[in-house]
Amino acid sequence: MVTGAPATMRQRREELTPMLAQYVDVAEAYDDCVVLFRVGDFYKAFCEAADEVARICELTRIEREDSTGTYTACGVPVDNAPKYLSRLLDADYRVAVADQVEDPEEASGLVDRAVTQVLTPGTVVEEELLTEGSNTYVACVARGEGDESDDGASDGTGDDSTYGLAYVDVSTGECAVTAGDAAAVDEELARVAPAELLTGPDVSSEVVDGVDCMTTARDPDSFAPDAARDRLAAYADPNRFDPSERVAAGALLAYAEYTQGDDGPLGYVQRVRRYDPRRSLRLDATALRGLELFENHVGSGRTLFETIDETRSALGRRRLRAWLRRPLVEQERIEARHDAVAAFTERTLVREDVRAALSAAYDLERLAGRVSRGRANARDLRSLHDTLAAVPEIREALDGVDALAGLRDDLDPLADLRETIDAAVVEDPPQEITEGGVIRAGYDADLDDVRETAREGREWVANLEAGERERTGIDNLEVGYNQVHGYYIEVTNGQLDKVPDDYTRRQTLKNSERFYTPELKRREDEILGAEERADAMEYELFVDLRETVAADSDRIAALADAIARVDALAALATVAVDRDYVRPEMGADGLHLTRSRHPVVEETAAEFVPNDAALPRGTVAVVTGPNMSGKSTYMRQVALAVVLAQAGSFVPADSARLPVVDRVFTRVGASDDIAGGESTFMREMRELTDVLHDATPDSLVLLDEVGRGTATTDGRAIARAAVEFLHDEAGATTLFATHYHGLTDLADEYDRVVNRHFAATERDGEVTFLHRIRGGPASSSYGVEVAQLAGIPESVVARAHDLVDADRDAVAVTDGDDGGNADSTPQRTLDEVATNGHTDPDDRAVANADTREVDDAVTALLADLRNLSLAETTPLEALNVLHDLQQRAEEAGSGTDTAGDAGERP
Repeated sequence: MVTGAPATMRQRREELTPMLAQYVDVAEAYDDCVVLFRVGDFYKAFCEAADEVARICELTRIEREDSTGTYTACGVPVDNAPKYLSRLLDADYRVAVADQVEDPEEASGLVDRAVTQVLTPGTVVEEELLTEGSNTYVACVARGEGDESDDGASDGTGDDSTYGLAYVDVSTGECAVTAGDAAAVDEELARVAPAELLTGPDVSSEVVDGVDCMTTARDPDSFAPDAARDRLAAYADPNRFDPSERVAAGALLAYAEYTQGDDGPLGYVQRVRRYDPRRSLRLDATALRGLELFENHVGSGRTLFETIDETRSALGRRRLRAWLRRPLVEQERIEARHDAVAAFTERTLVREDVRAALSAAYDLERLAGRVSRGRANARDLRSLHDTLAAVPEIREALDGVDALAGLRDDLDPLADLRETIDAAVVEDPPQEITEGGVIRAGYDADLDDVRETAREGREWVANLEAGERERTGIDNLEVGYNQVHGYYIEVTNGQLDKVPDDYTRRQTLKNSERFYTPELKRREDEILGAEERADAMEYELFVDLRETVAADSDRIAALADAIARVDALAALATVAVDRDYVRPEMGADGLHLTRSRHPVVEETAAEFVPNDAALPRGTVAVVTGPNMSGKSTYMRQVALAVVLAQAGSFVPADSARLPVVDRVFTRVGASDDIAGGESTFMREMRELTDVLHDATPDSLVLLDEVGRGTATTDGRAIARAAVEFLHDEAGATTLFATHYHGLTDLADEYDRVVNRHFAATERDGEVTFLHRIRGGPASSSYGVEVAQLAGIPESVVARAHDLVDADRDAVAVTDGDDGGNADSTPQRTLDEVATNGHTDPDDRAVANADTREVDDAVTALLADLRNLSLAETTPLEALNVLHDLQQRAEEAGSGTDTAGDAGERP
């Protein structure tokens, strides 16, 4: 990645032209950025940087030559810059935009240039580079140190194990900070999903391992406790925060100011909010991914958010996303949202009137941000006005609805601000604010006077043509204007003998001459002077108006918050009505759903089969059944009902009684982490470790096919031990899907373990999945039948059936009273199965003796396993025991291969 001053230019700096030397100076000052240098109508990069920009933006490089030699250049058109800036940001580049900060016409020599903005993936504010209805965060993780100014007022520990996490959306001004250990901060980063991350000195890699975004290194001095405290003090009382929070927030805000080219605080960051992640339903990266809340596994299809997003504004869309990312854990607040959603569902006219009015709402948060940064134009202020004009309609629609009275009261119409904008700015203003046509007539008397002077002058010029034709007798005389020569009187060559003496030649053309008169020149000076003064006055008036609006940023932010809540609640009500969602009863002692559905699958499937869920608190449900029968979908729909309910939504079911859950754990689906060097099994074990360490009696746990990534014996043992631990130690409500049918015996041994299975029928070799959950264990996994459905060649399927039948025969012979449970029955060797049991008699005699030795060893192993007290065994000790058992099993198994010592098998 090439950034900073091009090496080619640095090496011959003394020979460069003044402009190129200026470019090198800027590039060296911003050596972590690609510098785009304003030259006329282009932003240019040179030498190595030009090669990089041309490659990423698919632009043509140009060879330039001057007195210093030959160099390459690449230009990005200013008018189309966002398109190319987006490509550079997507490639994880930082871009320093160096604009001309001096009028070229007034410059004597080289035009002054300076960096006006540093663009990074997490700090963009341009509308063209932002995603509507979504936040773009830059986050910072830092360690805190106690300093002499620390008065201990905070409630955190501030020790070496604590990390501060702060994040800000530079486009809206939202800023929040928290603290925790490495695991908590890593989990919170997954929820924040920043586009860019700053890391302080000595931040452990385990904290940011799972973050998939650009990381930015900053000068360690910006993380110094005193410097961070001073920077944070410009936004909030530093004593409200822990040392680690102060460092993270202070360093982050300093970086935000740097990227925006501001020398002082960002005025639109009105509040730095301190929060505790435990006050929301905890969803780590695995849960967010497993439940497909915001990202689909295969990169196609719909996510839960996309399915329930019926918002009408960008404000509502961001709020709904935030609610889904951080569902509530306080029952009173959850039920307050349900009350509001219910009020909207019961009043169709209210809901539709509100949603119609919300369609006119612009993104107030980003509008306020542009206003405060001094980057809003006249169209932005009109958009603000139009949004404020919709507020009375929303308030009127909500009037008289008790459950929505609080929302109505929070909708401040800002009537004074709306009237001020309307009085000042024309209804359809131009894009530019420096060229006039922005301010209404009647808003400022002095401006009106100057405009009147210009208007009178233009009227005089308009009448000049007729008067001069009559005075001179030149019938085809014309009066015109251009920006180069100003006003002129044009006479064709054939009429030049009629030109009066008071005409002064201004321009000669091929077939005519252009003149001016003393009076025309005087009027031109008046008109152009008046227009120039009017443009300057309009600009000053607009800037004053923009500052007036910026002074009301607190009120605008409060209104934006209220509109966002109204929109999100009305959207949830729309989903509930259109898709027959039901209001959940919260606070139940267990999870009870009648005819529940998966909110995403039911929208895309031709036919969806609803299912019940009855899980008293602490129940561990062992779910068996064939692949493709619906186990994973069922588990996800139960969890999504919990997430939706605690976010404030109704749920897809006929009835719902739900507990308030503190955390949802998922181990659903697996994939190798090739980049991280982890297999499917290791990744599965890491995720299972998190579950077993952190699950509580108030948690919901989804485990799908735990142990399938290793040998059957090991996998089955791990799965069983995990179920027993969740039952005895964690006490978490659990759905445990498995193909290890031996685990169904746990229901006979443990009070809160129950068996559930997905039914299927088989007729004439064809399997039909009923997609219905029923009590008890499944009778078969139908693995070969599923393989046949997948299109496996018939010869392979037939051979598989033969092997399964042979295996069942062996089970019947060696353990006739086992009931056909293959999971707990010793199996024949692959050689025996492959030869249908036909072995050499001598080999069979040796094998029988070896088998007796193996049986004795297996008996001893089973006795040790039965005597193991799981309640008194930690997870680590359990793994050590499993390792020991595996070693003993391998030693016993090695004795069966004595034929190999006597010679090669026939």
